Amino acid sequence: MDEDQLAADYADLLDLFNTSADHVNYSYIVRDHVLLCQKADVMQFGGRYLPPFYYINFIISVLGNGLVLYIIYKYEKLTTVTNIFLLNLVISDLLFACSLPFEAVYHASEWIFGRAMCKLVRSLFSVGFYSSILFLTLMTFDRYLAVVHAVTAAKQRRKAYAISSSVVVWVISLASSVKELILHDTSRDPKYGELCEDFGYNQDTLTKWQLFGYYQQFFLFFLIPLVIVLYCYVRITVRILDTRIKEKCRAVKLIFVIVLTFFICWTPYNIVILLKALEMSYSTECSSDSLDYAHFITRNLAFLYCCICPVFYTFVGKKFQNHFRKTVARHIPCLKITIIESQSSKTTSHKSPYTTDY
Repeated sequence: MDEDQLAADYADLLDLFNTSADHVNYSYIVRDHVLLCQKADVMQFGGRYLPPFYYINFIISVLGNGLVLYIIYKYEKLTTVTNIFLLNLVISDLLFACSLPFEAVYHASEWIFGRAMCKLVRSLFSVGFYSSILFLTLMTFDRYLAVVHAVTAAKQRRKAYAISSSVVVWVISLASSVKELILHDTSRDPKYGELCEDFGYNQDTLTKWQLFGYYQQFFLFFLIPLVIVLYCYVRITVRILDTRIKEKCRAVKLIFVIVLTFFICWTPYNIVILLKALEMSYSTECSSDSLDYAHFITRNLAFLYCCICPVFYTFVGKKFQNHFRKTVARHIPCLKITIIESQSSKTTSHKSPYTTDY
């Protein structure tokens, strides 16, 4: 190598160390390593239709779950397994509902609540959803024990069993939501303003985490609970038919309706999630607009569950009907006589071993 070449290399080396920070391009730290898909039509669709739906859903959810919570506090005791599971399920639905107003504001304009709330709200949404499906599955399994294995379960279905099972559910739900806390972050976009999305790592890492989240939700929090629920209710139905006690299974019917409604609301959403995961696995491009529209619509159907669930608790469950009548009679005196007459006109029957706590 000649002297001129050495001098040129030495000069390049000096230029490298003497480069000012003002001339360094740091844009890749924020934006270049993350694939941002331009979805103007989809964003416009979400901004127009989602906020009103979220607000209405939030109000109905808070009122409905608040009513169930009030009935539990006023008329029930947390000494039974069913009431402990029910209380935890109501808390799950309320956690889920609390994220909706933030999402409504976000879809209407931009994220205005800061980085910490971005992580917190997305985590609350996940915790509420995961714990809700797990508590529904746990309640169904508990009914299975009480009906199919009534004798052996009588010794095991104690308060300690309910509390320890609830703790396990919350731990699993929190652990499964840690990724939302880590991955979600805020970033400024010149077109859409402040965003709250997955910005924490490079695109390859985010894709792996997103795929993990999709498959986790579909298999762990949908398919496995569905199999457990179907198995439990098949065994419960066979047991009831064998004993010919069909009029004593009101609570089993109630939980069945609740769980069935849950899966009707959540099945389309989880199918879309699976399709998005498969598309992401075999393509590096942005997801199709049709899947994005389907994701918006089916997700809204899933959110309706927060409104429907407490309605079933209050108006389908026999015991909750009586508690609701007492609450109405207490606050609306003019209906007290009518409610008392309707209650006295009903006949009572002996308590069956298949009668649940509802």
